[in-house]
Amino acid sequence: MKKAKALVLLSGGLDSILTAKLLLEQKIEVEALVFKSCFFDSKQAEITAKKLGIKLRIIDFSKKHFEMVKNPKYGYGKNMNPCIDCHALMLKYAKEIMTKEAFDFVATGEVLGERPMSQNKQALQLIEKQSGLKGYLLRPLSAKLLEPTIAEQKGIIDRDNFLAIKGRSRKEQLALAKKWKIDWFPAPSGGCLLTDSCFSEKLKDLIKNNNNPDVSDINLLKIGRHFWDDKVKIIIGRNHQENLELKEAGKKNDILLEMKEPAGPTALIRGSKEMVGEKLIEKAKELIILYAPKAKNKKKIFFDVFLPGS
Repeated sequence: MKKAKALVLLSGGLDSILTAKLLLEQKIEVEALVFKSCFFDSKQAEITAKKLGIKLRIIDFSKKHFEMVKNPKYGYGKNMNPCIDCHALMLKYAKEIMTKEAFDFVATGEVLGERPMSQNKQALQLIEKQSGLKGYLLRPLSAKLLEPTIAEQKGIIDRDNFLAIKGRSRKEQLALAKKWKIDWFPAPSGGCLLTDSCFSEKLKDLIKNNNNPDVSDINLLKIGRHFWDDKVKIIIGRNHQENLELKEAGKKNDILLEMKEPAGPTALIRGSKEMVGEKLIEKAKELIILYAPKAKNKKKIFFDVFLPGS
């Protein structure tokens, strides 16, 4: 019997770690694939691939992913997380690699019933269909509860070696992690910013007020206090590190403001050149003073104004 070859979607979360490990235990050749975007990175997957000794491919699909996030076909979860569309998009990439490089199947750490929106039986079938992987998508942790894949039907892999985990309890996963001494996994649902309610509100405001936001605009959502005035955004740094990051992020047509004395937050104003006038600069100064405790008793405060990229 030939050795089966699997392409595993590896986020670095516990379910995907167990999926890769379970396949390795069956002497299946495993290669991993992880995606990164403006909303999640590949760090946990890189840690896992190193610990398991498997090859890892990293695909940055930030631009394509953000276009999907703005208008997902199958909607959002509790926040701005379009999980069904996101998984289908990843799996389309995986299918292309599988076809070109003769992998026998693609595997994911999805568990039947673990997530109400994207891991109910109907959603799992929809994702399989939308990705074009019907018959070639294995979910080893719940395989015995789902239709057999072509690889199982052909006897390339043994269905009896897989599991029948169902629901939101992680008892079985944690038991496996203990058995295999896997202790480097993160907390569940901690990897994607789109599941965070505060970040999601900022993203909604950005999409509403900016017709063409770019990667820089999205990255700025991760830091600072955010204020909108019509279509212009003012961001106030919350600490020294964020002040430095705001300076780094400044680009053409942005305005940066800092108090000369005493030390306080940096402000970044971002909007079209026509809309940023003296009124908005004064508002930014007021916000800086509001969040600068040392400025409370100062009668007169002077500011430095910078024009990045000019």
